[in-house]
Amino acid sequence: MHYSKTLLCIGAWFLLLLTLPAYADDASRDREIAERFKICDVNQDGKLTQEEAKGCMPRIYDHFSIIDSNNQGYVTVAQIQAMANR
Repeated sequence: MHYSKTLLCIGAWFLLLLTLPAYADDASRDREIAERFKICDVNQDGKLTQEEAKGCMPRIYDHFSIIDSNNQGYVTVAQIQAMANR
């Protein structure tokens, strides 16, 4: 029984890794985030609201309240990058 649980966990981790984008380093990931942020920030104010993130950055939308820890109603590219680099 223990053996099958171990295989199941390994399989789950493998599937998770397949769904994550491959980045050579934090700088590559930060550039990708900045590019996506710029596209999604419709009014170009440097702030991404939950509504702006909704259709454009679904992971940010799903975790918006965690990233917007100060409850400002928006997140910045630096906040998203910091969260991604944790």
